[in-house]
Amino acid sequence: MPPRGNPDRGRGGPRGGGGGGSRGGSRGGTGSRGGAPSTRGGSVAGGPPGPAIRAAPASVAGGLPEGHITTVGVKRPSFGNSGRLTRSVSRLGVCVTVAHAHLACPVITPASRPLPARLNMEIIRRLQTVVAPQVFTPRAVYDGRANMYCTRELPFGPSGSHKASSLRSAQPAATEGRPRGPKTYTVKLTHAATINPEVLSRFLKGKQSQDNAILTAIQALNVAVRMEPYSRYPFNTRSFFTSQGSRDIGSGMHLWRGYFQSVRPSFGRMLINVDISAAVMYAPGPVIQVAFQVLEMPPNTNPEALAPAKGFPERARGKLERFLRGLRVHVQIPGQPPIGNRPARTVQGLSTVGADSYRFDLETGEKISVAQHFQRTHNYKLRHPGVVCVQIGKGMFPLEVCVIPEGQLMRKQLPPEKTDAMVQFSTQKPHDRLGSIVQALGVLAYGQSEYVRQFGMQLAKNDPLAIDARIIDTPTLKYGPGSRQPTVRPRDGAWNMIDKKFWKSALIKRWVVVVYEREQRYNRNTAGEMVQGLLFALNAAGVVVQEPDPVIRYQTIQQGRVADHLKEAGRQCLLKNKNAGGPDLIVVVLPMASVDIYTAVKHFGDCSQGVATQCMQASKCSRAKPQYYANVALKINVKLGGINTVPDSRSVPVLTDPHNPTIVMGADVIHPAPGTQGRPSFTSLVGNVDSDTAKYVAELQVQAGRQEMIEGLEEMAGKIIKMYQSYRSQAEGKRGVAPTRIIFYRDGVSEGEFQQVLDYELPQLKRACEAAGVQPKITVIVVGKRHHVRFFPGGGDSDRSGNCLPGLVGTSRPAHYSVLYDENKFTPDSIQALSFALCHVYARSTRSVSIPAPVYYADIVCSRAKYHYDPDGSQHLSMEESGTHMGSAEANTQLEAFRAGFRPLNEKIRKLMYFS
Repeated sequence: MPPRGNPDRGRGGPRGGGGGGSRGGSRGGTGSRGGAPSTRGGSVAGGPPGPAIRAAPASVAGGLPEGHITTVGVKRPSFGNSGRLTRSVSRLGVCVTVAHAHLACPVITPASRPLPARLNMEIIRRLQTVVAPQVFTPRAVYDGRANMYCTRELPFGPSGSHKASSLRSAQPAATEGRPRGPKTYTVKLTHAATINPEVLSRFLKGKQSQDNAILTAIQALNVAVRMEPYSRYPFNTRSFFTSQGSRDIGSGMHLWRGYFQSVRPSFGRMLINVDISAAVMYAPGPVIQVAFQVLEMPPNTNPEALAPAKGFPERARGKLERFLRGLRVHVQIPGQPPIGNRPARTVQGLSTVGADSYRFDLETGEKISVAQHFQRTHNYKLRHPGVVCVQIGKGMFPLEVCVIPEGQLMRKQLPPEKTDAMVQFSTQKPHDRLGSIVQALGVLAYGQSEYVRQFGMQLAKNDPLAIDARIIDTPTLKYGPGSRQPTVRPRDGAWNMIDKKFWKSALIKRWVVVVYEREQRYNRNTAGEMVQGLLFALNAAGVVVQEPDPVIRYQTIQQGRVADHLKEAGRQCLLKNKNAGGPDLIVVVLPMASVDIYTAVKHFGDCSQGVATQCMQASKCSRAKPQYYANVALKINVKLGGINTVPDSRSVPVLTDPHNPTIVMGADVIHPAPGTQGRPSFTSLVGNVDSDTAKYVAELQVQAGRQEMIEGLEEMAGKIIKMYQSYRSQAEGKRGVAPTRIIFYRDGVSEGEFQQVLDYELPQLKRACEAAGVQPKITVIVVGKRHHVRFFPGGGDSDRSGNCLPGLVGTSRPAHYSVLYDENKFTPDSIQALSFALCHVYARSTRSVSIPAPVYYADIVCSRAKYHYDPDGSQHLSMEESGTHMGSAEANTQLEAFRAGFRPLNEKIRKLMYFS
């Protein structure tokens, strides 16, 4: 029986939440033509540094796998050999297993819904140390969910199962009725499987295919190495965190550093992948003080500011409620000792009135306020009775008696304004990161863990592993007519726009500027300088702007709806140009903390009116340097139908072969924040429509929340194929062109979901081709980027920052490419070359990026889903909320409301790169 659940999901935790890097740090990738065992070597694409192709199973002797070995995906036909050789090192510790193990599946009752892993871990700890220590000697390891692994078979008896009860969890006293006693849990253990280490040994030697027994064995080792630190530190799926070196970033949030560890199979051995991670934690301390941080109030604010009767705004109360919901707090009456051994309890919401106004019924029938209850029951007179209460279970507790314990992971989406702080906190120079990883081994202390020892795991010395690598050739990029430098070969993954004009330049007939910054801070002279700077950059890149003096309007958010402001600017543009037409482009200058304005602008442009919009921060475009405006020009050109640069056909013949018209697609899915219900997931598909694989269009759809497979892929792919044929016919004059190849890059699926991609998504892609009357050969490649494999340069091959060079096969943070299906029979060298080239056609920058451009675009399109909802509507507001527990019927009703409220793209921009 396999482990329940997939412990090593490719996407990691929530975006912006705990544990994981962000795109835009190290650039690079690895991938595999086939399944496990795998080693993370062989890079394919990237900017500093670049990507790689992961090796498929091979025997210890170095040959290809035996013919009967099966994998999910395509067996690697050979290994790449292009480029020049170099060396790199990886911080991977070697691990050998020798012990048998047994898998048991615990079921904990009562539980109306799955209990938190933290509580499950505590229940099993008490079972092993208090209730039945004689049974659990040596102690078993537990993943916090449904899998327990033991090095000896537990005494289950003939039934194959065992029950243990009287596991008590203390409860805090409720505000209503009598104090609640300890809660009792019952654990039922069922023997599920015996794990024989011989199957894992055969797998590592390439003599056995990957199956459930292999996955179960690897999972057991992962749980064993994580058990010790997880029992002592806050943790998420694969990382644990410590407060050492933490940083307060305001708004009730702290950043903590952590340690990631994962047991992975490689050639002939198991490796422990160790890395540094980071997570957002709730600020500890009295809830009232944390509330001041969340609401950006001074710490010495009078708590009565949180009293509804004294003017506490409903908008602020809602913001605080969203922050606190799902957080665990201790009930601690000031000046009194803690009441028993009470665990922290989960906040479910906030009251709309103060503690002196919220009343409930006693069993006697008497109505009493929360303030009166605390005076009568606990002999405590509230200092701030008008302040709101937190809801815990069915009871209400005054804010002043609630304390947030240290070490709680924030699993909600990180606010956009905090992203830079997270990136800065997580980013380290390569040499420093390697040092931190080596230092982490002292904290991990594998040799001191009883769990590691009893599973027979022996770890080799901790020196970094050195591997052979290759640096593949950088593609040549072409620019347009009139360029003094018509071609360029990037160096260290970067280049510039000096002496270059866009491959295809857009035309701007009319445009307007709307400024939301105060005129005192961003005056008309500054606005005029911005216009001239932007005009110069556009003209230098070949964009013709027929109106040198656009309408400039100043607005404030207090003056009405953003949509009305932009419509008025368009009306003035029409009048100024004597009814020749409205603006082709709206440039919006934003103040700091302007997420709401930005959202409204994008909804207006993308869905409502179908006009290109370009937003700029006032602080950045005030007396900005030419390079800033050159970067803005990159975005504007493609939003208006232009193409910035294309790869030279001689560099990447696979992409630009005129005899094999090719569509490159990128697909992604984005899910709602953890703990939310009734919220949808969004799916995107991006594909090129030109012969140079540089101009892309996008499709976006809504589907059921947390559903990873794309249900509307057939429809989206059909639309892109039609737009490809239309563009090739109308814009390039190639009538009747049908794609003979489709390269489908799929983002965001884990190894455990590879077969689902082949079973569910690939048939949809084939049906879309059949409906469109085309018969292309299809290649499906999964791109995995949210992982913790790290490589560091050796032998002097590094860039100025100390990272591996771009194009290195096995780079500092490689993307993993797994080829699941390949009718085109690409060689590893051709896969690496085309993926690396696609990392250089990302329209928003003049540097290579971490993954192929269509995959990057698909991720961006998904993240823009919220702009498809009316910014003044209820769906938009609830998209940002954490959500509360609701029944399935209510959740389905809300999901249908999200489907109904979703606004499609305006037809005017459907064929443009509006997402750049």
